[in-house]
Amino acid sequence: MKRWLPQWVSEYRDRHGKPRYRFRRKGYAQYLFKASPGTEGFRQEYQACLEGVAAEPIVAGADRAKPGSFNDLIGRYYRSPDFLDPSERTREVYRGVLERWRAKYGEGMVRDLRTPHVEKMIAEMLPHRTAANMLRKRLNGLMKFAIRQGWTETNPVVATRPYKVESDGFHTWTEDEIALFEARHVVGTKARLGFDLMLWTGQRGGDARLMGPQHVRNKRLVVTQEKTGATVSLPVLAPLAESILAARPGALVFLLSEHGKPFSRKGFGNKFRQWCDEANLPHCSAHGLRKAAARRFAEAGCSNQQIKAWTGHTTDSEVARYTAAADQKLLSDVAADMLMANLRERLANEPANSLKVNS
Repeated sequence: MKRWLPQWVSEYRDRHGKPRYRFRRKGYAQYLFKASPGTEGFRQEYQACLEGVAAEPIVAGADRAKPGSFNDLIGRYYRSPDFLDPSERTREVYRGVLERWRAKYGEGMVRDLRTPHVEKMIAEMLPHRTAANMLRKRLNGLMKFAIRQGWTETNPVVATRPYKVESDGFHTWTEDEIALFEARHVVGTKARLGFDLMLWTGQRGGDARLMGPQHVRNKRLVVTQEKTGATVSLPVLAPLAESILAARPGALVFLLSEHGKPFSRKGFGNKFRQWCDEANLPHCSAHGLRKAAARRFAEAGCSNQQIKAWTGHTTDSEVARYTAAADQKLLSDVAADMLMANLRERLANEPANSLKVNS
């Protein structure tokens, strides 16, 4: 029985006779899928093709890009694993940064780029230091790709330095702010459900908006993160279960827009911004709830490994950023209790020890 395939996707056999799949649409470059139909990976690749990211629009004269220019290099970079392997959302960000830079410098020759040029390009982004650092990262990746292609032998970006950014990023919600939101948006409302889906799972808004009954297995919520591809299996905590049941969730996703459809990424962000403003919390955001969830775990004495099991982070440094707002007084009390308990245990096991421990 022939497998059903979405529009513009066709099956072919490779030289080993194994079935492969490709996206072929008039006016767009061909794209060969890495994942198999029916999988989440395939869905993401297909969506990237529809959006013109994986399968780029064919622009008249694009094949006449000056050989050795950045226009030429970036076109090749967009078809490389360096660009295609990250998530759809990450590719959108990378492409946006590069295209803005390309509009001004695309005609330049790769071999002519020097460190002073890069420093000048980055400085043009000021006073937006975060944007300047993002451009630096993207140019660094682009030049690494150029070296592998044999277009240059050195990476002039390496000698530059990123700008120091004082901001801690998104504001981490405090317990008082959480209480204010809960008081304004009670259990049973869409606002509260969106809030609870993030606070009680520690996931990003982009993942929370797509959570649905199909993700619940044996009283656990199994989510594959859109940004990283990491899969987390989380127990459904009582406050979240109450919120889901009270809000009369949709059949495919828990949270539906006013039009009865899942929120788009941008649409959910805008809606949550509105909900925060209604609760008089203009400085709070959806991503700040993810940080608040990590803070709560840290204040409960959870280890970095335990926190990573919830948030999906892979490094301790990432967790440290998210838990920086953990209550210092509470954590010092927890640390003191752990210290004294350890000393009491040592004293009990070593009767002759002269160490005196105050209760």
